[in-house]
Amino acid sequence: MRYSTPLPKLWLLSDKRNDAALETALRKLPRGSGFIYRHYHLDGPDRLARFQVLGRVARACEHLVILADSALTAAEWGADGIYGAPKSLWPTRAGLLHFATAHDLAEIGQANRLHADAVLLSPVFATRSHLGNKVLGPARFRMLARHSSAPVIALGGMDQYRALTLGWDCWAAIDGLS
Repeated sequence: MRYSTPLPKLWLLSDKRNDAALETALRKLPRGSGFIYRHYHLDGPDRLARFQVLGRVARACEHLVILADSALTAAEWGADGIYGAPKSLWPTRAGLLHFATAHDLAEIGQANRLHADAVLLSPVFATRSHLGNKVLGPARFRMLARHSSAPVIALGGMDQYRALTLGWDCWAAIDGLS
């Protein structure tokens, strides 16, 4: 599904370490931003219950809500779309937006072939999520982003300053926004 209006420029991702600050962070985002609910540390009913609380806050702020899970779960929970590796979430998209994760040219190509609505390309900079991992850096990030047929959202060590430094207005963060 190709989204008919421009996607939000700013995206907050949930994580175990920013959980306590999420309600406040969602309210601080500009209206109509985006929220990607991951919360991999929770299972079953606890994960759903937390999604429902955060989803209500996000919806009150007119944010898009994307779920890191299957299309079936996203539809059942009322999310606007799904998030994850392209091959893990297709072909059952059920009219949902699909945000693909990518770290290299092969994953960008896969997202292109599967018509992702957006690509979260990471890690641009060093991040606490993946300490010590190799980063793309600005030059490689831009080179890879040029190959995407979908809008690219910069992820990995991002905050307002780094987005300005990178010269990229569409970005996502965990720590940088919470």
